[in-house]
Amino acid sequence: MKYETRNLQELPKFRDGLSYLYLEHGRLEQQDQAVAFYTQEGVISIPAAALGVLLLGPGTAVTHAAIRQLANNGCSVFWVGEEMVRFYASGMGETRSSIHLMRQVQAWADPQAHLEVVKRMYRMRFPEGLPPDLSLEQIRGREGVRVRETYARWSRETGVPWKGRNYNRGNWAEADPINRALSAGAACLYGLCHAAIVSAGYSPALGFIHTGKQLSFVYDIADLYKAETLIPTAFQVVAESEQGVERRVRYTLRDQLKRVRLLERVVDDLHRLFNGLEIPDPYAADPAAPGELWDPEGNLPGGVAYGLDGEDET
Repeated sequence: MKYETRNLQELPKFRDGLSYLYLEHGRLEQQDQAVAFYTQEGVISIPAAALGVLLLGPGTAVTHAAIRQLANNGCSVFWVGEEMVRFYASGMGETRSSIHLMRQVQAWADPQAHLEVVKRMYRMRFPEGLPPDLSLEQIRGREGVRVRETYARWSRETGVPWKGRNYNRGNWAEADPINRALSAGAACLYGLCHAAIVSAGYSPALGFIHTGKQLSFVYDIADLYKAETLIPTAFQVVAESEQGVERRVRYTLRDQLKRVRLLERVVDDLHRLFNGLEIPDPYAADPAAPGELWDPEGNLPGGVAYGLDGEDET
């Protein structure tokens, strides 16, 4: 019998997934090579191999076999609060290499490389480009104008009143429909970007523009796409009806992300942020080889029993 082997060091094909799926009030179990979600209404079969992110909301139970099946197929699993307004925990991505993480750390720690990544993030939000001589303060100013104009534009086009971004996590119902739609949609976009970051081997905590939070880099990456995807979708959903905006924005945004082929772009955009930076290559060794051991004189090969063959075992 011939068995197919998989190199877990290789970057998984995150771009081939089906973005995200949110589930609540049911039980998730393994079903052959897929998983199935059991609810009072019936059974939903889910193709684990084609799913990028699975978000489990309140009232969900999941079996060990189902989690194993999802993990084996590179699907990130998140445990979230009702309507995804809170993030509790996540599983590990499919890649086992730390090369991209180490490059991210080096860029984060080096002031010049850090500044260059920040500027690259801002440039990616302006299709027309930015003058190269702008200071970071000037770039932030232009970004603020861009965001305000985006909200104002979609308010005019849809007729949905816009009074600013304002919501209280402790009192969800207090927010107006457009703010609830934006928050629910942002949770989906954050989940997708989080899964891409982990899947590609980066850290969601080491942000460049945002800092100090466990999801700082998630916020950095999601901001690249909000004006294109989240904001217009939220305004259009609220313009159609103010009822059930949270559920409707999840479905509509999922279709929008498919239309703009976001899964095909996000991992490439992640790599673009760090390609060509003036920092040393973290590892030039074969990424499929055992991990190395840090040493001040230079890293040593891993997987070696040091102290044998005349080596000092102290």
